[in-house]
Amino acid sequence: MATTPGLLTDWPWTPLGRFKYVVLAPWVAHSIYSNATKGECERDLTNLLILPFLLWRMLHDQIWISISRHRTANGKNRIVDKTIEFEQVDRESNWDDQIILNGILFYIANNLSSYASRLPWWRTDGVILTSLLHIGPVEFLYYWLHRALHHHFLYSRYHSHHHSSIVTEPITSVIHPFGEQIAYFLLFAIPTLATVYTGTASLASTFGYITYIDLMNNMGHCNFELIPKRLFSIFPPLKYLMYTPSYHSLHHTQFRTNYSLFMPIYDYIYGTMDKSTDSLYETSLKREEDAPDVVHLTHLTTPQSIYHIRLGFASVASKPEGSTWYILLMWPVTLWSAILNSIYGRTFILERNKLEKLKLQSWAIPRYNVQYLKKWQSRAINGLIEKAILDAEAKGTKVLSLGLLNQRKELNKNGEFYVRRYPKLKLRVVDGSSLAVAIVLNSIPKGTSEVLVVGNLTKVARSVAFALCERGIQINISSQCEYENLKQCVTSQSNLVVMSKSVAHKTWLVGDALTEKQQLNAPKGALFIPFSTFPPKKVRRDCSYLHTPAMLAPASLQNLDSCENWLPRRALSAVRAVGIVHALEGWTEHECGENMLSVEKVWQAALKHGFRPLGSPCNWFFSF
Repeated sequence: MATTPGLLTDWPWTPLGRFKYVVLAPWVAHSIYSNATKGECERDLTNLLILPFLLWRMLHDQIWISISRHRTANGKNRIVDKTIEFEQVDRESNWDDQIILNGILFYIANNLSSYASRLPWWRTDGVILTSLLHIGPVEFLYYWLHRALHHHFLYSRYHSHHHSSIVTEPITSVIHPFGEQIAYFLLFAIPTLATVYTGTASLASTFGYITYIDLMNNMGHCNFELIPKRLFSIFPPLKYLMYTPSYHSLHHTQFRTNYSLFMPIYDYIYGTMDKSTDSLYETSLKREEDAPDVVHLTHLTTPQSIYHIRLGFASVASKPEGSTWYILLMWPVTLWSAILNSIYGRTFILERNKLEKLKLQSWAIPRYNVQYLKKWQSRAINGLIEKAILDAEAKGTKVLSLGLLNQRKELNKNGEFYVRRYPKLKLRVVDGSSLAVAIVLNSIPKGTSEVLVVGNLTKVARSVAFALCERGIQINISSQCEYENLKQCVTSQSNLVVMSKSVAHKTWLVGDALTEKQQLNAPKGALFIPFSTFPPKKVRRDCSYLHTPAMLAPASLQNLDSCENWLPRRALSAVRAVGIVHALEGWTEHECGENMLSVEKVWQAALKHGFRPLGSPCNWFFSF
């Protein structure tokens, strides 16, 4: 939102929320109906191609978003080191509004003017005219419009909304108030209208020109430099005819320089070229990849999770993972993505963060939950994990945390396999079990005298049971087999009881394999506390479900603009958090296999460094 919002700030369809695309429905329906009912000679291909072109623009923008986020996380050629937070993601979530607006205006023009219908595929004179009008009037008028928008009156009412993003992403280019976007549309319509009314318009000149604008807008708002220096060496005048991401980045950091659209020539003519433009360009090109201190190694969960990760849909990734209806409509893309990931997929960088002096990165293995559960996939997955560990070691990483199923006992003995195979590893491998235990213990309400343990018993569950028995809490087990399993882990077996038929227990500690039937047997008001990596499916509205073991990140953790799977904003899983704490404390032990760090030591260290439980401190059961 602008500092002092002016007239026509809000987009007309903002109240519709996610259903804003219905404003295009009548136009699309009319287009399909008219082309289906008319004869071949009467059909208007231009009208029919408007919708596919709008979809192409969305795909084009999304490709730039994904590439940009991956490259800035990688660090190579990054321009600005400042961070992006949830507030910017929310502000830029309506990047597709301008595509909807253009679609409506295209349909109106096509239906009202015979000159804008039945366009040929190509006309050379129209393409030349479009190019000349852009180089001349459009670039010149944009330069002065842009300078006017930086006058305090217009800046505070309109353009300040765009400049709220100091660190730019491709979609930042189209984040403007409605009124400002109308001004841009009228400006960019000059070449198109000129070709239409001179009879030289074609599909290539119209759609090609808009694609060019999208391309340059997206490229110029990337936070990494990608224009090779040799282009300017081969043709030196190009520096006046084409801008670079570092050129426009200076406009967002300095505000009063580099006003030009895509051709910097007018900044040279009118003396508004930033003096550090060339040096920033050179510095950005020389910048190498980041060497992270801490790496969190995670993986995809389901084929649809590609849309929930930071490289997918930014607005979706900024919210806890859940069911989104329109993602189901994208099943062809999802299917092809799953096939390519299975055949060609390699570990990739998801995001970067910074805490104090630590550089943090999250890496993802392109495999899904179901693949981790298949024995015949184990060798390939272990190979990917092993390569990631060795890559992190080569980069000088201090700690690598194994997230989600990367630490399965059946797969690699909770990570112990890699430590034994490479005994000279300098980096420490951690599975987060100590902090997960501490979080579960401190999630149990005060005054609890007994708990029910249900689900697959893991390293975390056994350690929780041991701690509870030590404190005189009765643990009820759902089966004799699980009882025998836990009996070996506790010192006070009198507090370990095989559950009777009655399930009136209010506090449930639950792991994987918790069934719906078991949940239905719980009494009203029961509290489900997961000790597993994945949350149980919620089937009871009259019961409470806590998150999987996680903590709120310190306020000083930077560049956190996406949610970790199903966790709320700024929450980190126990394994991800313990990797950070481990590095901050400089501990030298691994935490994998059956080895576990001191629960008390890890808990106190996490609190010391600003991590906080998701629940209120007054509910903490244990005080270490």
